[in-house]
Amino acid sequence: MKVISLFSGAGGMDIGFEQAGFEVVVAVEQDPSCCHTLRKNRPNLHVLERSVTDVSGDELLYLSGLKKTEPALVIGGPPCQSFSLAGKRMGLSDDRGLMILEFSRIVHEVLPTAFVMENVKGMMNWEQGKAIEAVLNEFREPRIHGGKEYHYDVSCDVLNAVDFGVPQYRERLFLVGNRVGKTFGFPKPTHAAMDDTELLFEPSVQQHNTVWNAIGSLPPADEPSDTAKRVAKTIKGRIVKHGY
Repeated sequence: MKVISLFSGAGGMDIGFEQAGFEVVVAVEQDPSCCHTLRKNRPNLHVLERSVTDVSGDELLYLSGLKKTEPALVIGGPPCQSFSLAGKRMGLSDDRGLMILEFSRIVHEVLPTAFVMENVKGMMNWEQGKAIEAVLNEFREPRIHGGKEYHYDVSCDVLNAVDFGVPQYRERLFLVGNRVGKTFGFPKPTHAAMDDTELLFEPSVQQHNTVWNAIGSLPPADEPSDTAKRVAKTIKGRIVKHGY
């Protein structure tokens, strides 16, 4: 089950899919440090060190040794600053926001069985939902290949990492699409807060993991940077302004 990875960063998302049994065969990332990390950890991986805008589906298929419709997945997390509370929230007015449409372009050029795209929760409410609606419509647009029409059924949901054992409240939007007519079911939480009695009575659900459990044995942390302190002061006002 071969995977094409876009906006790969240092390969965190790729590792998850590898652990699930997939094989990442080509990665696209423009940050030199991330590409160095990818090459160091995956010496046999094809790493394209440039913007996704400069990459074609044909090139990705060639490097993967695959033909159109043969990739199992296209995965990735396009730049999220355009929709993030920690950014200026320019959305699709920002070149980085438009990278989402580049992800869609690659999907339609290689026609994988399915795709998984991750982004910040803020995309859901940018301009009263215009961004997410535009993205969903773009993914659902049918394509013709070999005389056959292909279209993707797309589902989206916001998942919180803390509900799956990560000691961090980290909400992220996931879009999952497939062209084989399957209805995708998002995973149910494996962890819950102590006061969430409905979930905690489920035998398979554990209590939320804590930061102390994860890093309590480490030495004291360094003082936060000036940038981190400045951004932290703006979060409360952004929550009030944007409603979450």
